[in-house]
Amino acid sequence: MRIGVLGAGQLGRMLALAGYPLANTFVFYDLSGHPSVGLGEIIIDRDGEHLADFLSRVDRVTYEFEHLPVEVAEIIARTVPVHPTPRSLQVCQNREAEKTLFGDLGIPTPEWRMAESAAELQRVAEELGCPVVAKSNTEGYDGKGQAVLQSPEQAAEAWAAIGHKRVMVEKFVDFRREVSIIAVRGEDGELAIYPMAENVHHQGILRYSIAPAPELDPEIRSSAEGYIRTVMNELGYVGVMALELFETDTGLVANEMAPRVHNSGHWTMEGAATSQFENHIRAITGQPLGDVSARGVSCMVNIIGEHGDLRRVLELPYTHLHLYDKAERPGRKLGHINVLADDYQELVWRVRNCAEFLPGAPVLSCSLNRRSGQNRPQG
Repeated sequence: MRIGVLGAGQLGRMLALAGYPLANTFVFYDLSGHPSVGLGEIIIDRDGEHLADFLSRVDRVTYEFEHLPVEVAEIIARTVPVHPTPRSLQVCQNREAEKTLFGDLGIPTPEWRMAESAAELQRVAEELGCPVVAKSNTEGYDGKGQAVLQSPEQAAEAWAAIGHKRVMVEKFVDFRREVSIIAVRGEDGELAIYPMAENVHHQGILRYSIAPAPELDPEIRSSAEGYIRTVMNELGYVGVMALELFETDTGLVANEMAPRVHNSGHWTMEGAATSQFENHIRAITGQPLGDVSARGVSCMVNIIGEHGDLRRVLELPYTHLHLYDKAERPGRKLGHINVLADDYQELVWRVRNCAEFLPGAPVLSCSLNRRSGQNRPQG
């Protein structure tokens, strides 16, 4: 099948690499002018002049990044199927719409309010009680467009730093750890759910994902599966979705969802029977879904900013390196390494050994060696 992908970054690259063995071809539609996918046919269209050409070359359309014009997805959907639905894209682009949907579906969220000025942000911070997290209502990701207020008096500074005309203000969640759950839903409603992952962030960017999440209460997993199933069915969703959650003393609190293959699911490339990328391709092309069970325990290690000594990484017999063919730049995701092991103790040792060759990589600190406190504000 001819698959069109809105966006042309590393997620699209990995989708194509998973889809080629299934005899699919790929056309990438890039609105940024800076594609980094490095393979397939790429249509660069910053001014929207070549959409008809793109549509003439594809049978199905998906997307690898949610921050793109919803109206483009809606126009495309009039001609060819778009998976996930444009409604999914619209909800995930807008924090207010997303949190409202969660509330309507009975999914717990942090207490939140909206603010449209620095003065209103200060008032809301006073009402909720600090600390609070202020987030741009649209366009934020990887910690961008966010600020933590330890007191209402920081509102003016936070408002200026965020730089958006409308922000969501969330009461800070006292959480044990952040986890995520990834599921895939087919055109026929078939649903498959991967084991949950524990995620470790540093400076707002995901650095490690451990799967299956260690010491996970079965009730917690059941709740998470119920939440993501409910959301996907409500949206008539087809493809892979990720739901990020905070695990607290009283249960799960939803942070946000992503209508696409997700960074916290990269471990599935070697750590699961079928990767999230292959299952996304299977779903959007109407094929049966693949087995989502884990192969032992694994950890995804993001390569951020600098490549480091990858020759030494490749010498380690338990690593699987995936590079995105990108130039080095501070904060940029350049690739990832999947580390596999037979047990968690061995996994921690192997991950720390691997991270020694990655400049700036934080020491792995997770529930396996840390049972209290957290290493970042909610994002």
